[in-house]
Amino acid sequence: MKKQEKQSGEKKENSNPILDSIAKARSGSKPRNFSQTWDFVINFRGMNMKKPENRFSIDVSLPKGRGKESKVAIFGDSMASEADKVANLVIRKDQIPGITKDKKMISQIIGCDVILGEPSLMALIGKELGPTLAPKGKMPRPLPPGVKLEGFITAAKRMIRVNVKESPNVHLAVGVDKMPDEDVAANAEAVFAAVRDKLPKGLNNIKSIYIKLTMGKPVKIIMK
Repeated sequence: MKKQEKQSGEKKENSNPILDSIAKARSGSKPRNFSQTWDFVINFRGMNMKKPENRFSIDVSLPKGRGKESKVAIFGDSMASEADKVANLVIRKDQIPGITKDKKMISQIIGCDVILGEPSLMALIGKELGPTLAPKGKMPRPLPPGVKLEGFITAAKRMIRVNVKESPNVHLAVGVDKMPDEDVAANAEAVFAAVRDKLPKGLNNIKSIYIKLTMGKPVKIIMK
């Protein structure tokens, strides 16, 4: 009897609250005939979002990837020809002025998961597209000078941007339903750790955490 109690206690100690909650959310969700995403939500407390020091934007690498092919847009000048080989959408320097008038192009840019820009174009991009892309968290990240695009984009496809601005929470996708629970948990843990480390008071600024499938009910994660 004591041996069984000891094993039960060890099992509880070794349990992973995020992984356990993902399993619960999956079992409680009805099968769908379309792919669902795993939505990860972190709600904050004790943070005045009007204060600049409580706002931040960070890029987090998902160790197990997004679970789906990412679309890449690149604002290119000298690297435009190379970008044509590896990106889904390439916007050249001469296309940027007045680009907001092209609603189709803007829609294509916003629809991309990874948006990058040559450093020399960042000021122009900010001037022309800042008011349109920034509120949606779609401003491009600058490409490092002399970077090899193919390898950089492979790594960038695993990155997601976490924007904390006016709302005291984070709500983003950390995978898709076809991914193993362990992979979704690894991605969620990476996001959780990155956000926690950016908060002024760490865990004390976290009110609640939830995980859910697109059409499923949210399951609260109790972090110990």
